[in-house]
Amino acid sequence: MTISIRPASLDDISAILEIENKTNQMPWTEAQFISSMEVGHYSVVLQEEDNILGFAIYSPIIPESHLLNIAIHPNHQGRGLGDKLLQKIIFQNKTMGVKVISLEVRVSNLPAIALYEKRGFFKDAIRPNYYSGSPKEDALLMSLKI
Repeated sequence: MTISIRPASLDDISAILEIENKTNQMPWTEAQFISSMEVGHYSVVLQEEDNILGFAIYSPIIPESHLLNIAIHPNHQGRGLGDKLLQKIIFQNKTMGVKVISLEVRVSNLPAIALYEKRGFFKDAIRPNYYSGSPKEDALLMSLKI
């Protein structure tokens, strides 16, 4: 099976929403995804054949970029697809002249933190009670100099 990463389009929203709702405790809404695309955030999907298995959204404001959202469908996690997607995002940002990529991640999301560390991200700080819900959860701020 061939894995490819391409720019996302509005036609991909339903597949992206399905992944988001299965992976995020406080998922983005359809309106938030559409708004993100409309304001010019970069959105990519990772697909195998015609099936979208993951997505990522980032906002480059040179010389920095912010990784806003990244997810792989739970049925396809553990296959290295998140790493493949993250490497592509790092490459795209580097090509644009980005020097630092930053992100927030739930402190409880140990698999994501391990992936980011594997790719060279550093733990910068904790943002208390960043994620809503009950209970609220702290965010780990991470960054990568590229």
